Amino acid sequence: MHDTNPRIVRKSLHVDAVDGDEPVADVFQALASRTRVAILRYLGDRNVAVNQIARDLNLKPSTATMHITILERAGLLHTELQPASRGLQKVCARTYDELVFDLPRGPQHTRDSVDVEMPIGGFSDFSVEPTCGLVTATGLIGFLDDPAAFYEPARLEAQLLWFRSGYLEYRFPNRIPPRAKANSLQLTAEICSEAPLHDLDWPSDIAVWINGVALGEWTCPSDFGGQRGRLTPSWWEEKDSQFGVLKRWLVTGDGTTIDGVRLSTVDLEALELNAGQPIVVRIGVRPDAENVGGLNLFGRAFGNYPQDLNLRIAYRTGRSDLDQT
Repeated sequence: MHDTNPRIVRKSLHVDAVDGDEPVADVFQALASRTRVAILRYLGDRNVAVNQIARDLNLKPSTATMHITILERAGLLHTELQPASRGLQKVCARTYDELVFDLPRGPQHTRDSVDVEMPIGGFSDFSVEPTCGLVTATGLIGFLDDPAAFYEPARLEAQLLWFRSGYLEYRFPNRIPPRAKANSLQLTAEICSEAPLHDLDWPSDIAVWINGVALGEWTCPSDFGGQRGRLTPSWWEEKDSQFGVLKRWLVTGDGTTIDGVRLSTVDLEALELNAGQPIVVRIGVRPDAENVGGLNLFGRAFGNYPQDLNLRIAYRTGRSDLDQT
């Protein structure tokens, strides 16, 4: 569902200003530049190409790209590659309308987070339909368009995998300490649609489930190719899928967002994150989806981003005076 009047809804980010976690440091670094603040002001509620940002703010294209990368790493804006008159262009959008920095009034809960990186080939269950396949950084695993290749032991070394419909299921360890309380769960992946070779006009409804609960679907517009990914090996042909977009699914007590945009009302409590139990993450394309356009999933040695699947759980420990009874 699309908001018919998006100006009414303000997207807010609450930041614990004394949290030493790396993502908080990234936010402070991103804001410690007048140029980057100017970029955020300039974007407003628009989607703007990087070259236009550089032109309108009198920046060199390389300088604009550097500042945008820092803002994207902090989660303050997100980018997507979109078709242009000549190939592809990177378009930016601001993730939040306001930032709120929380300062402690006294003794508070200690907040922390744990990150788990899962190789894209580390799935524990799957059901996929051709076109499908897996490759390592050096070659093909098994045979093309053969779902049996997903059973191969070498799948653990996969750096790119793809299928037309179906799912992959991963079991992440729940590493938050005993008696800690989860505040949020974030899943990050580089992903795109799966077309024959590649196709910039190839929508696909990509879904994510956590512990069997559907977070919602995101429609990827393209299977990106024709331009080599920054990390994609030279032996992989440019006519094939080259890179994806880095997507962030975030579940909090208020619901689920993707890149800061509301996706569903599914909240953290609905996921039933129980100590000692794995966190089951499923990524796929339903065979009855409106756009059955498959998916490509990129590992740290393929695409544009040097990461595998990343699951981050922010949590709090300790007790405040209000908790003591």
